[in-house]
Amino acid sequence: MKERVRSTNRIRLVLGTLCCGLLTATVIRAQAVAKPIPVPPPPMGWSSWNSFSNTVDSQIVMAQARAMISSGMHKAGYQYVNIDEGWWLGTRDSEGNIVVDPNAWPALAPSERAGDMSNIVRFIHSLGLKAGIYTDAGRDGCSMFPDLGPKYLHTGSEDHYQQDFLQFAKWGFDYVKVDWCGGYKENLDPAVQYAEIARAIARAETITGHRLYFSLCEWGKNSPWTWAPDVGGSPADIWRTSGDIVAPIVAGHEHADRKASFAKMLSNFDQGIHPEAEHTGYYNDPDMMVLGMPGLTDEQNRLHMALWAISGAPLIVGADLTKLSPTVLADLTNPNVLAIDQDPAGLQAVKVSEPEPGLQVWSKALAEPGKRAVLLLNRTASEQSIEVKWADLGLTGTAPHLTDAWTGKELHAAAGSYSTMVPAGDGMLLLVSGMERPMALYKPTVGEDAQASRGAVLCQHPVRFIHVEARPPMARIQIVYENPDPGPRYADLQVNGEMQTGIAFPSTGKTGAGYIWIQAVLDSGASANELTFSTACKPGPVIQSIAVQ
Repeated sequence: MKERVRSTNRIRLVLGTLCCGLLTATVIRAQAVAKPIPVPPPPMGWSSWNSFSNTVDSQIVMAQARAMISSGMHKAGYQYVNIDEGWWLGTRDSEGNIVVDPNAWPALAPSERAGDMSNIVRFIHSLGLKAGIYTDAGRDGCSMFPDLGPKYLHTGSEDHYQQDFLQFAKWGFDYVKVDWCGGYKENLDPAVQYAEIARAIARAETITGHRLYFSLCEWGKNSPWTWAPDVGGSPADIWRTSGDIVAPIVAGHEHADRKASFAKMLSNFDQGIHPEAEHTGYYNDPDMMVLGMPGLTDEQNRLHMALWAISGAPLIVGADLTKLSPTVLADLTNPNVLAIDQDPAGLQAVKVSEPEPGLQVWSKALAEPGKRAVLLLNRTASEQSIEVKWADLGLTGTAPHLTDAWTGKELHAAAGSYSTMVPAGDGMLLLVSGMERPMALYKPTVGEDAQASRGAVLCQHPVRFIHVEARPPMARIQIVYENPDPGPRYADLQVNGEMQTGIAFPSTGKTGAGYIWIQAVLDSGASANELTFSTACKPGPVIQSIAVQ
């Protein structure tokens, strides 16, 4: 599947191109004066599945929405209240419209009609929050499998994509999660199905003028990070990289029996690390959090939050918000840790060293020059000393400023490194502010017959950067460009002839250039790497230069 998708992308890329003006000798000055362009951060909110499975109803959702406000979570940045599997029993009317149980979703005001999902949307919106809904890419959803509630069939949207996503938008939902249980059951092609869904979402947005945040939930079985950033010409915003973080249980159990597993949480974190695909508002999704659910200690909850933050993961809470302890609430709303997750550069952490098995140093480059979030992770069964070297972070010069991200306490940093004892199965989250290593500047190589007019659509000349030096373990690349449109333009990136990722280029305004960041896997020890940007014969960003660190 992965190779087929890559082959298809390569064919399209050969035909594609980028709208680009020729770079002049002003490249260095342009790199210096370009403004940073923030990208959309990963979503923050709550989802019903982990705690309530397919027993969700209006009363549960209203209680969770109220708790998001009263707990201070909304003030800290949490905004989505997402209704997962179980809201719909699989019934349609004679015209194919979804029929909703009026007892589970009653009228909430005299003017409303029972069984109308816009009722709960209005309630969520009235609190200043956003509402999310769920469906499946196949004919059935995940309620066909045993869990807390009864088995429901036909709760998927296959053969009704245009109709259902338009309905979601008309109801007023802001977010839609599209699962894969039915798709998997029918042995469907996820790249094909999700491309159709992306087009249906785009159509619904055009008709209603209402944005639907697209959460693609294929569980990572077919490497969605290789195709989801470019699926259907309308990229998914987030895509699942692993199976459910909480496994289904036998029907009839109480909600409290849905326990979190520390080992499963760590496994989902590992499966969610694909830094080359996480950028410009697209995010790897290791699944909703289990923070605050039965099964984890306070230390494990805190580490869980640190792992999701440093990986730039969506912060979707799966615990019952009405039962969160003060300690868990403090973890979920710590401003320094939330700032790491929500950093406007939108990049993911990279493992920069592992001197001994299980002793890991993870580094996330932040938007502020010279600033890194660093996690010292001890996955062993005993307390160990872990060292972070500033050179491994791409920093140079004197000792950087160092603080504990959780407490804000200043720590003493030596000239070359910092080391500390880390308890077994725990981690230390640091904020490091130092001096960036110099970046290598590159200007594009284009054909001699390329059009020089800025803004032209060049269907024969992708923009290439050649002889790019590798900066292991993964290159961080600053792209200076112009996009005068009010919305993003898009381009695809190939690295050394292989499909890498689709990239969004947000508006830079009518005047001046801006820059965004991506990360790319380059051939180590080589200076012959080639990066090729292209679009499908439509206006793309005017790329001026790249700088590689």
